[in-house]
Amino acid sequence: MRLVFAGTPAVAVPTLHALAVRHEIAAVITRPDAALGRKRVLTPSPVAAAAEALGVPIIKTARLDEAATAQITALGADLGVIVAYGGIVREPLLSAPRHGWINLHFSLLPSWRGAAPVQRALIAGDAELGVSVFQLVPALDAGDVFAMRSVHVPEDATADVALSILAEEGAGVTSDVVAGIADGTAAASPQVGTATLAPKLAFEDGALEWTEPVSSVFARYRGTTPEPGAHTTIDGARLKILTAAPASDAPVLAPGQLTGTKGAVLIGCADGALEVTRVQPAGKGAMNAADWWRGLRADESVRAGS
Repeated sequence: MRLVFAGTPAVAVPTLHALAVRHEIAAVITRPDAALGRKRVLTPSPVAAAAEALGVPIIKTARLDEAATAQITALGADLGVIVAYGGIVREPLLSAPRHGWINLHFSLLPSWRGAAPVQRALIAGDAELGVSVFQLVPALDAGDVFAMRSVHVPEDATADVALSILAEEGAGVTSDVVAGIADGTAAASPQVGTATLAPKLAFEDGALEWTEPVSSVFARYRGTTPEPGAHTTIDGARLKILTAAPASDAPVLAPGQLTGTKGAVLIGCADGALEVTRVQPAGKGAMNAADWWRGLRADESVRAGS
């Protein structure tokens, strides 16, 4: 089929590659170049870079407005495919392709509709993650589902690792759905169950609460790593937690109490401790947690979250 593909981050690239093998990509729609790094160099999105390598025409736009709609409609696509583009497809663009648009979403719908499904699922401690491919409709992630698949993700995977795994699996699922739409065998079914929402994370979502069980603290760390970043405060100074895991055989520590060990720092939770191995103090680079602790020269009265 003749497709238009909309996506921006790296997690959308596997699906673009999978579709380009079997179908004609009339154009790729992605967000404009972004200023990255300390020098604020304008850099194409990962999807734009992938499209350029494939020799596919690229439409860079922050909004699917009237001008973008006219440009995309003129392509005469059979189907639109969207994966984490970062913008809303509205009418008349929604109905412009002959088969409308399908969306690869990184959750088992109707769970976690919204911008941060994997992050919210991890924070909630969900034991099962997955992907869904559904028909795009005006309501948020509410369309009928063509395919859904549970995906195994390691129990210690942070959000970036989990998203990478789901992106690879989702590419194959999306490719199969597109093939089914092309040959007329694809069928979509209404979503079943109670919907939950996954709004975009704010910086405050990364704040670790040491009065919670260690499983909850670790879940929040996983869901907010690397962005917006799991963090706490020490004597009023922010400390970013880069690498951590539940501690085994830890001494009894009060919530927020810190103690140094060989190569790590333990921070007490309600029912155990989190073992922190890499941190980033405010205004400094990443470092080993043990080195940070030695440099802090703190006594036992210091508490995380204070």
